[in-house]
Amino acid sequence: MTTSVEQAPAASSPETVTFSARERWVLVVASAWLVIGLQLDAYAHATTPELETFWTPWHGVLYSGIAASGFTLLWIMRSRLPGIPTYASVLALPNALRLPLAGMAALLVGGGMDTLWHNVFGIERDMEIFVSPSHEFIILGMVLVAMGPALMQATVPGRTLGAGGGWLVGISVLFAVLPVHIYSLHASAIGFRHLGSGADPVPIFSPDAQLVHGYLFSTVLLLLPLIVLGRRWPLPLGLPTALIAVPALLMHLMFDSQDAWWPALTVAAAALVLEVVSRIANRLLTGTPVNARWILLGLLAPPLTWGAVLTVGTIVEGSPGFNIHMVTGLLMYTALTGVGTVLVARSVQYLQRS
Repeated sequence: MTTSVEQAPAASSPETVTFSARERWVLVVASAWLVIGLQLDAYAHATTPELETFWTPWHGVLYSGIAASGFTLLWIMRSRLPGIPTYASVLALPNALRLPLAGMAALLVGGGMDTLWHNVFGIERDMEIFVSPSHEFIILGMVLVAMGPALMQATVPGRTLGAGGGWLVGISVLFAVLPVHIYSLHASAIGFRHLGSGADPVPIFSPDAQLVHGYLFSTVLLLLPLIVLGRRWPLPLGLPTALIAVPALLMHLMFDSQDAWWPALTVAAAALVLEVVSRIANRLLTGTPVNARWILLGLLAPPLTWGAVLTVGTIVEGSPGFNIHMVTGLLMYTALTGVGTVLVARSVQYLQRS
């Protein structure tokens, strides 16, 4: 992974408001509590399909995590709002607080809707879980709250992360992306053995077609955090591997732990190898523009990772499940998707607010 960052223009200087390490770490703990509640609830639904009640221990962890995150944000805001909060004073807060507060609002709306929805319409099952309106608000809120510590760390002057800052940012981003990985299980290339059915030719409307979408979406979701973080800081050693390997391993643990672990382990191993190779290449290509190095990463990393999964699948299962047309086309799709993700993510101008 490239460790270089471009110099931000003067108009986009870091926010002048800063947050203490204690505030950042307390929010990390609260958001971790929140997302772990989601993971426990997802695991319970995946392993106990007959769940028919809203009142479960897993919901208890989830909703107490919402409360803990809310009180933590109120605690952080206590010295940053003059007297009684007003609409204008809340809008004047820095992005590092406004975005988590917007997430808390989404959590409160989603949580209230979820209780009512389950009591009126019953418990969602299977695909219903991923399109429930109340769940959409909850996932959005979790992502925005969990992003808070990383956004607060970004207000610290300087372009480097110490050990403590690296851990904080890594944990914050990990808990921000995990809910999206879980909620996109219906279009994901991690969590299950996605090798295709072996049908030849492959029907247009088929599970195999859905798997192609899963590979593309997972490519975007795994690359995006690395690119965004790489715009602000050089990526600490091991962070790129962790942001790819940990979601892959946790998704398998939650949803497919009864089957062999080779798909998740292959993704994790590929991430480690690619990080080592990328860091070596980055040193050799110091004269190459930073954007060019990121584009090269987006072009090569996705097909190499998914190609490793298909190769190991062929060895273990005896066949990749897709024919030659599907395999080559799929890998090219992921390469183009990786390049597109890099180009978009590194072109967006992020607004700073003091």
